[in-house]
Amino acid sequence: MKLPSLSAYFPVTDPTWIFFLVLCIILFAPILLGKLKIPHIVGMILAGVLIGPYGFHVLDRDSSFELFGQVGLYYIMFLASLEMDLQHMKRIRWQALTLGLAAFIFPLTMGIVSNVFLLKYSLATSILLASMYASHTLIAYPIVVRYGVTRNRSVGIAVGGTIVTDTLTLLVLAFISGMFREEVHGWFGISLILKLLLLCLFIVYSFPFIARRFFRRYNDAVLQFIFVLGMVFLSAGLMELIGMEGILGAFLAGIVLNPLIPRSAPLMHHLEFVGNALFIPYFLIGVGMLIDMRVLFGTGEALKVAAVMITMALAGKWIASWFTQKIFKMSGVERELMFGLSNAQAAATLAAVLVGYNIILPSGERLLNEDVLNGTILLILVTCIVSSLITDAAARRLALRGSIDEARPLNEESTLIALASPMNVDYLVNLALLMRKEKSDAPMSAVNVVLDNDDKAREKGMKLLETASAIASAANVQMQTKVRLATNLANGIIHAMKENDYSELVVGLHMQNSPAEPFFGSVLTNLLNRLNRQITMVRCTVPVNTLRRIHVAIPAKAQFEAGFYHWVERVARLAVSLGCRITYYAHPDTIRILQRYLNAHHTTIRAEYVNTDGGNELKRLSKEVREDHMLVVVLARRGSISFRPSFDHIPQQVKKHYMHTSVMLIFPDIYAETATKELSINEPLTTDQRYEATSDWSKNWLPRNSAKEEDK
Repeated sequence: MKLPSLSAYFPVTDPTWIFFLVLCIILFAPILLGKLKIPHIVGMILAGVLIGPYGFHVLDRDSSFELFGQVGLYYIMFLASLEMDLQHMKRIRWQALTLGLAAFIFPLTMGIVSNVFLLKYSLATSILLASMYASHTLIAYPIVVRYGVTRNRSVGIAVGGTIVTDTLTLLVLAFISGMFREEVHGWFGISLILKLLLLCLFIVYSFPFIARRFFRRYNDAVLQFIFVLGMVFLSAGLMELIGMEGILGAFLAGIVLNPLIPRSAPLMHHLEFVGNALFIPYFLIGVGMLIDMRVLFGTGEALKVAAVMITMALAGKWIASWFTQKIFKMSGVERELMFGLSNAQAAATLAAVLVGYNIILPSGERLLNEDVLNGTILLILVTCIVSSLITDAAARRLALRGSIDEARPLNEESTLIALASPMNVDYLVNLALLMRKEKSDAPMSAVNVVLDNDDKAREKGMKLLETASAIASAANVQMQTKVRLATNLANGIIHAMKENDYSELVVGLHMQNSPAEPFFGSVLTNLLNRLNRQITMVRCTVPVNTLRRIHVAIPAKAQFEAGFYHWVERVARLAVSLGCRITYYAHPDTIRILQRYLNAHHTTIRAEYVNTDGGNELKRLSKEVREDHMLVVVLARRGSISFRPSFDHIPQQVKKHYMHTSVMLIFPDIYAETATKELSINEPLTTDQRYEATSDWSKNWLPRNSAKEEDK
């Protein structure tokens, strides 16, 4: 009996086996090529070449690759804009605009000249073909994500330049293709630009409004993930409706949703994980399946076209990167990174060549012939490989240099979160994550304290801690959890703090059922009386990621407290992570110290400063703080240098004016370290400012008649 040949089984058409083979490529390509020091992205593209219709024809480029490939392309643009530090982008907007214009003008000009005089094409064909040299796709962006250098200015410039270049390229494409439509009219170009501006205004103003209300109402991780994807594809679809490419819509959606999806939030990690694990690899494999290596052995004309295209594209992008580097006095490695990110051709290039290939001229010829189509495929292959190799090398060098240049001045803090109610688990953990240093190795723990004889409370505590651990794990942070048995609640938390030497306690602020109820319960009172580490009490009335402004009330002489820089750093990280404005209300001397510190270590923070006498400002601030704002009050224990008698009225004022507002009360660290730590940026202290501020901690500023528990 004659066995069927192996070719009878290929190409594979069964959906199960197609998906299995793609997953095998996604799994093994990085492992195998990583040993050869070849970037993962190149491996995905080469794998697509091998299994595609022009390779061993294991798979056809069917509708699944078109669907997932389109999703992956949008995902690349969306994640690129979502990863951007918008405040940093505002500072480098002129650099990004310069690179974008240069990366469009130089390749376009060089391309038109070479296409007309070397390839003998018509002017319309030459312009359309040259616009392909100008466009680029952020194929290599996952490389800079892997090395953790996405916030370097060269990456931001390249990302910002991409949207400028691709917008201009797609406008040229839409205009050229419109010239050959029957319905085209003299106002076609103006109407296209007008529709683009109106759509951008609609997305910019409506999407944040809708998203903020959705996030406030629905806290489910799956619902939020699906909602964000829906917004991305709605934006992309609307762009296609007006005649532009969907990648612009995906990028714009990322820009407007950026402030609502903090970098360290679980939702951000969900989006990155799904994109990098499935959609983006699918897109890269699909690009490889388009590449026909037989072009290398084809006609001489096809090779000539490919050589001109590759030379003009690479030379134009390098000149643009060099031009930007020289104007803004950037380093060589930054120029290499900009060049690496900006020379990969894929998305807009494919769109342009397919549009041109499908346009039939009155003479019966195609606007872009088969030679251009084959040359484009080779252009994609070469530029993707060059882009990946150069970006990988430059990002590696930048990461190694950044590990020295970007060191933080403060030792990292360890945090303990005390959980007692299901109502505050979500916002307490998310706030702690947002105030945590990115990629920190410091421990983060959660504890639930129950009485010895309360088995039901113990079961509830275990569920609370499981929820907290799941939230932290979604943000790629390992959290240690423990249900602790104690004779009273305050003792359990205090012993957990001291046994593990945590530097900060985060706890939910006591929620009053009636205005007559004491502001602080007995547990919080005992914690403040008996702990000398920083205690942060929080109450959130809206989801953390929807906060739009933070108001920080600071007492006079707060800079002389031992824990001053500790809380300043934590609150600054929160503002930077949320991308919201922060207003400091403090004495001019304190503001001067704050400005120096923030200018040195948080250059992207959107900070404003209001001079006060450093006293109790809560009544006046009640007119400034809105529903989606957070009030942060920095307090002081009785006997400390920044304590004022007017602080005794703060609980009543919070109850009266801020019952429906997000509030954070911070009691700074009074650990027995000198209050002049890191005062190299301050003036020397006077003699009367150096006195001890740790006289008698049992005389806390809290109400004197509060319940007081003893150690048992």
